[in-house]
Amino acid sequence: MEANWINFIDHGDQHYMCDLIICNVIFGYHEKELKVLLQRPSGSPNWTLPVGFMKRTETLEEAAASVVKRRTGLDKLFLSQFKLFNSCSQYLDANINADSFYKTTGRQIPSDHWMFKPKIAVGFYTLIEFSKVTVHESGFFTDCRWWDIDRLPSLLFDPGHVIDEARKSLCKHLYFYPIGYELLEEKFTYPEIHHLYERLLNRKLDERNFLKKLLSMNLIVKLKEQKKIGPHRSPYLYSFNREVYQKAIKEGVFLL
Repeated sequence: MEANWINFIDHGDQHYMCDLIICNVIFGYHEKELKVLLQRPSGSPNWTLPVGFMKRTETLEEAAASVVKRRTGLDKLFLSQFKLFNSCSQYLDANINADSFYKTTGRQIPSDHWMFKPKIAVGFYTLIEFSKVTVHESGFFTDCRWWDIDRLPSLLFDPGHVIDEARKSLCKHLYFYPIGYELLEEKFTYPEIHHLYERLLNRKLDERNFLKKLLSMNLIVKLKEQKKIGPHRSPYLYSFNREVYQKAIKEGVFLL
């Protein structure tokens, strides 16, 4: 076991808020599918969401950003706190205890260890451009990968409920904030952004009206470049107007 992981187990209660965990739903978008990043504890066949503890010197947002960076290597991402889960028995697996921890890691710790005490879970969701992510494994979690949101594997705890709540919050935010920017590549076609919003909202959007709204608000800019897809198929590329986007994120805008 890594030295820093052992130090965390033995002395983490001195540096972290023991009654609080950060639960981060990391969304990506790839090949027309909404993805969720999940991790698998060592020795377990089941998966869970990336979680972490908050240092006593950190804010909630800083702790959530740290969780994302440990798994993706990225920082300065879009983060949104969406819910507080105070029924921890729903989100902390009863099978993770001193005995199972010993079987998995070979390290003995008491049953009343600080890691096993009741905790409040603070839910955040994060939006990441899929192509920029390099997935990292660390510590107790030996596997970390993307899953289609509608085809999730067997899950520990009840993170499916947390994912559902995060998705609901994301859908609400789509009406007032142009957060699709975080999930697309820097340059994209109109069909790509149109399909993204339809996939996130799980409903059809009028193609002409949606494009007209984005252009009239100056949120996206049509470029002179075209994307070569195939014979007779070279749609124009667009990009977000970053200045307008940042203002819309800060102040809000009626998008849909």
